[in-house]
Amino acid sequence: TTQKRNELVHIVDNRVDVFQILSRQRPPALSGDDRIAMSPKESMYSWHLSLRVDRPVEGCNVRPHAYMYGKKLDDRDSGQNHNKVCREPPPNHEFSYRWFRGPAVEYCAYEGCPRRTSFSPHEWSKHALGGSGCSLQCVSTQSSLYKSTFCNAPCFVKAWKTQYTVERDVPQARSSTPLRRRTGSYVEDDDARSVGSTNSARSGMSSNYNAPGTPREISVNGPKTPSDLPKGYSNEYGGGQSEEWVEISNAQFYVPHADDVGRKLKLEAAAYSVESGELLMHRVVKTDLVLSRTPDPEKRNLVTAKSAAGGGARFRIVTYNILAEIYATQQQYPYADLWSLSWDFRFQNIIREIVDVGPDIVCLQEVQADHYESHLYNAMHEAGFEGVYKQKTRQSMGLTGKVDGCALFWRRTKFHLIESYSIEFNELAQRQVTTVMGLNPRSEEGASILNKLSKDNVAQLVVLELAQQSMASRTNRDPINQVCIANTHLYSNKDCPDVKLWQTLHLLQELDTFVMARGTNLPLMICGDFNSTPESAVYDLLSRQAVHPGHPDVNIADDNAPNVLPDIMSITHSHMLSSVYLSVLGEEPKFTNYTQQFKGVLDYMWYSTQNLRPLSAAPIPEESVLTRHGDALPSTQYSSDHIMQISDMQCL
Repeated sequence: TTQKRNELVHIVDNRVDVFQILSRQRPPALSGDDRIAMSPKESMYSWHLSLRVDRPVEGCNVRPHAYMYGKKLDDRDSGQNHNKVCREPPPNHEFSYRWFRGPAVEYCAYEGCPRRTSFSPHEWSKHALGGSGCSLQCVSTQSSLYKSTFCNAPCFVKAWKTQYTVERDVPQARSSTPLRRRTGSYVEDDDARSVGSTNSARSGMSSNYNAPGTPREISVNGPKTPSDLPKGYSNEYGGGQSEEWVEISNAQFYVPHADDVGRKLKLEAAAYSVESGELLMHRVVKTDLVLSRTPDPEKRNLVTAKSAAGGGARFRIVTYNILAEIYATQQQYPYADLWSLSWDFRFQNIIREIVDVGPDIVCLQEVQADHYESHLYNAMHEAGFEGVYKQKTRQSMGLTGKVDGCALFWRRTKFHLIESYSIEFNELAQRQVTTVMGLNPRSEEGASILNKLSKDNVAQLVVLELAQQSMASRTNRDPINQVCIANTHLYSNKDCPDVKLWQTLHLLQELDTFVMARGTNLPLMICGDFNSTPESAVYDLLSRQAVHPGHPDVNIADDNAPNVLPDIMSITHSHMLSSVYLSVLGEEPKFTNYTQQFKGVLDYMWYSTQNLRPLSAAPIPEESVLTRHGDALPSTQYSSDHIMQISDMQCL
């Protein structure tokens, strides 16, 4: 046996030598016969092209996620089948795309199913489908429902009650068990070998498991593009397919419209060498069916406060944590559909929700830096707003712009910007250690304090002036025409209430200096996500100007962490503040953040009581409303895990 093995190795080595002598150009992909002829010392690479598309929704930009890469093979991979094996990793390449619209298909045979006629995202979420994400097909040849497809198990069960026996000249199927298929995997012909992208959030599932709404990939061993055809062309769409699949675009991105609703899209991506123009690989995916535009958000009614007549200028203000894309993951929100977490889907809902309430001032948190530039600012500007942005002071999470921050907008016809100022709590911590405490930031004590306080949070301050200023009157000889707005997002860790209190204290101290330098009668509002409940020391400091010495948030015993708070008597400020929702509704809401992990109040709007008063506030929707289209937030109706707060204010 050893002798035969040695002879075989000698033959293989000779074949490799001959092949290398004859081949002076870049070697082509190897067939299965050629693979055994390679020397074990020579590096080999398997090429892969990954292509994924989020579920398309009318009016929402659909962007392909295409990525080509090479994997270096070792001895363990020699016996496995690979898409394409070459002696070199993939060269520099670019992609071309072609989009196709599919034929109309009946997706549920049960006549009572609302999804036969409605393609609303609310009807097609896994919450509405019962969480199964599976379609089923009847394979019983003796049933009147033979080959009928149903969107989920409940529809199949209901339809089965109406079925009857039919005599057919069809060979008996091996099993009468209904064929289970993932939603969106209805395939014919060229897509019969589709496989789905794995979902790492699903523990215990096989590697071929697909979350509802994920597209199906076509095996790359399918039809190849002939070299003499135009770039990006695939012959699998020629001939008889042309009447069913219609080419609709060759751009990289595609925005579905009304004609696409209720149909599937097909995307072909082809990778070409930048240097030679050679076709390297291509892949095709089918999307799930295109859903219609999300219905308009429900109107939020305002509750009017009891207040005296008269007063000065009025304005409507909102605060909203819109949930940055970098945090909107399936791991964090497993109850939400993957496609409903995508930024392109959520952005359309969020911007409509904001504009629909007709605000004059908008305070937003968790605004991703790249989305502010590419989406939010342009949309708000078109709606009549101007704005400023301040991102957190940490580095981006991966690509440029993948860091969140705060954005503040004002209606151009209502206000003009007078001043804009930002606060970086990291900078305040540095000043605290070096100037106030007199410590060396590189010393053990100084570094420990900086490490605990440097959490990258920020705040924004603006002074806005009324575009149409109020004139002096007999009852108001010195009308207020300016207002100061602060917008912030405090540290989120529930185990660090002392850090949040420190941030709040220093924000208020900065506001003391800022407001006092501009006159004692400048109205002030502080809005944002404080990541603190009404029982916290943060809430006490804002509402009562002090914190009780016995409060647990200021009595944290941790020998391994430094004390960052000053003496309890020094934790105070000079602002007379009150909560808008407490003043109007008599109590804080039950929640402003509603997820499966946490339900409670974290967001507030505070106002200076001596020169402002709230006229109204929009109550937070009841739980039955919030869970109508999802187990928790975010859902297809509410695209953030927070609920927007709305109030009408008036200068005194």
